[in-house]
Amino acid sequence: MVRIVLGVIAGFFAWAIVWVGSEKILSAIWPEFGTHQRAFEAAITNGGQFTADTTMLLTHIVLGSIVSVMSGSVAALIASENRRAPLVLGFLLLAVGLLKLVMSWPYVPIWYHVIFTAILLPMAIMGGKLITNT
Repeated sequence: MVRIVLGVIAGFFAWAIVWVGSEKILSAIWPEFGTHQRAFEAAITNGGQFTADTTMLLTHIVLGSIVSVMSGSVAALIASENRRAPLVLGFLLLAVGLLKLVMSWPYVPIWYHVIFTAILLPMAIMGGKLITNT
């Protein structure tokens, strides 16, 4: 049980670190991405106007898929099992994703909210399935 909890915690921190790191790297090598991110953060912080760019939103969906698969794998590796840890991690990511959805609701289209939030749980489970433990 302790290993499962540790796996979930490690998977969650891995998700957060890789997500933030990926956004920083993308912002550095793709200036439009960085501009879009800063405008979004300013709108969230200050309540200003923001126009979402479809390419950037699709990039976030792809990035979210990859990072969720990776974090599910980390959870399964640390927990030494590939069922419960990725499942619990997926629900934790879903809960945080729903909080983000509430914060950003007026700034991005509903299709983005639905897709991004919907991928978190199954991608974490898929990442766990890549690890062939008990």
